[in-house]
Amino acid sequence: MKFLVCISKTPETTAKIGFTNDNKEFDTNGVQFIMNPYDEWYALVRALELKEKLGGEVVAINVGPASNDIIIRKALAIGADKAIRVNAEPESAFAVAKYISDHAKSENYDIIFTGKETIDYNGSEVPGMIAEFLDLPFISYASKLELEGSSASIERDIEGGVEGIKLDTPFVLSAAKGLAEQRIPNMRGIMMAKRKPLEVVEPAVVEEPVSIASFELPEKKEGVKMVDPENMEELVRLLHEEAKVI
Repeated sequence: MKFLVCISKTPETTAKIGFTNDNKEFDTNGVQFIMNPYDEWYALVRALELKEKLGGEVVAINVGPASNDIIIRKALAIGADKAIRVNAEPESAFAVAKYISDHAKSENYDIIFTGKETIDYNGSEVPGMIAEFLDLPFISYASKLELEGSSASIERDIEGGVEGIKLDTPFVLSAAKGLAEQRIPNMRGIMMAKRKPLEVVEPAVVEEPVSIASFELPEKKEGVKMVDPENMEELVRLLHEEAKVI
C-alpha cells in the first residue's frame, strides 16, 4: 500500500496573533510554528499504523519554503519513509491542493490523508479540492478506518451521530480525532530522519482565483459577570439587555 500524508505548518496554539501589510498578511514575528495537530496526530499516525499492518510506504508532503523542513523532518522522525516539499508559499487552499494533486497524479497512492482542518484557518478546504483535482472519492472527518485489501471501512462524525462508509481505494480522507493515537518521535526516529530523503520540487505556476482582502481579530470578549443568586431581576435584565438571549 502507498499512502500520501499532507502536512501543514501552523502557529503554536498559544501564539499571539497579529497582522501586517494593511491587515493582509499574518505577522510571523515571534511566532513558534508546529506541525498541524490533525495532520500529525491522526492522519500521519493512522497511515503509519496501516503501513505497519499491511506493508507499503508512507510519504509526507508539504507546500512551503525551506524553513518548513524542520516540520517535515518531524514527520520523518515519527515514521514517514520519505518526504516531499513543494517549494512554494502556500498562498491559498486552492494553490496548495493543486500543487499536491499535481504530484499525486502520477504516483498511484492508495489513500491520500489530510487532517480535517488546519488550526489556523479552520477551512477544511484542501482535501476536498485535492479529491476534485484527482477525480477521487472524498471522505471527511473520519474517526475510524480499517482496510482489508483494497476495501476500506470508515466511520465519520456527523451531526448527532456516526456514519459508516465502505469503498475501495484510491480515495482522499480527512482525519478527525479518534482515528489514531498521538506518537512521540524517539531518539532513534530522530536520528534516522536525518538520513531519510526529503525531495524538493518546483511547482507549476498556479493562477490564483481569489485574493485576501484583509484579516481581522474577533472582538474582545468581556469578563464573566457574577450575579447574586437572590437577585433574579438583575439576571433577567442581563440576559435580556446584554446577552440578548431572552
